Amino acid sequence: MNKLTQAGALRTLLQSGQIVMAPGAPDALTARLIQQAGFPAIYMTGFGATATRLGCPDIGLMTQTEMTTHARDMVRVVEIPVIADADTGYGGPSNIHRTVREYLQAGVAAIHLEDQVAPKRCGQMAGIRLMDAGEAALRLRCAVQSRGDDDLLIIGRTDALPAAGIDEAVRRAKLFQDTGVDLVFVDGIKKIAEIEAIARAVNGPKVVSIVDGNETVALTAADLQEMGFSVVFYAVTTLFTAVKAVSDALLRLKVDGTPAAAASGMVSYADFSERIGLPFHKHLDDQFGH
Repeated sequence: MNKLTQAGALRTLLQSGQIVMAPGAPDALTARLIQQAGFPAIYMTGFGATATRLGCPDIGLMTQTEMTTHARDMVRVVEIPVIADADTGYGGPSNIHRTVREYLQAGVAAIHLEDQVAPKRCGQMAGIRLMDAGEAALRLRCAVQSRGDDDLLIIGRTDALPAAGIDEAVRRAKLFQDTGVDLVFVDGIKKIAEIEAIARAVNGPKVVSIVDGNETVALTAADLQEMGFSVVFYAVTTLFTAVKAVSDALLRLKVDGTPAAAASGMVSYADFSERIGLPFHKHLDDQFGH
C-alpha cells in the first residue's frame, strides 16, 4: 500500500462496515509492532507522544512541529493508516491551515481537532476548559477548507463530556457534524453508560476511545460496532503495558544485579532485529555495499 494513499485506505476500511481498531502508538517502534500484530490502523496518540518524546504529561507541551515530525516518522515505517492527534490546531485560523497542510505532507490518513482552550490537556484529566462551541465549529470549517481537494480525513473532537456533561457533548458532536468533518469524537468517556448514550444520540460516523483502567474495557470491538461506532482507539494500552514491563525488568536488574531473571519476558536480539527491519537493510548492504 502506498503511504500517499493512507487516507484512501482508511476510507475503504470505513466503507467496509467493520469497526476500525486502532491501538495507540506512542512512537514509531510501537507503530511497527501494531502493524505486525495485524491491526488495520494506528492511532498516533498525543498522550503517548508527549510521554515518549518529553517524558511529561499531556498538558499541551508538544508543539505543532514536534507533533507533525512525530507523525512523519511514524508514517515512514508503516503501511497501514495512521490517525494523528492534532490537538487544538496550535493557534488561530492560519495555524490551523498550516497544521492541516503539515499533516498532509506527513502522509497521515486522518487528524482530529478538539475544542479545548489552550493549553489543552488529556481528555481524561480534570480541569478541562472549553472554547465556545460556535468558535470550535468555525475552526473545524477552517480545517475542512484547508484540506481542499487533498485526501485527509478530519475528525471533530469534543472534550465537553467531562467539562460540561453528556448533553453538551452530544450537542457539540452534532454541531461539528454540520461543519463537513468526516467523523466526530466525544472524548473523556469513563463509563459504559456514557458510551451507550452517545451511541443512541449521535448518528453517523463516530470515534470512541477505550482507556485502560476504567469500566469501558469490558466492551469488545464487536459491542462497539453494534452500537454504531466506526473507529475505536486504544490510546494507552501499549504505552501502559510497556511502562509496566520496563519497570519490572529494571526492578529485577537492580535487585539481582543481572537481567537473567527478566529474560523470560524479553524478545531475543534476533527477534528484535527482525521486528525493526534489519533484514531489509542487510539485503541493501549485500546488494550495494562495498
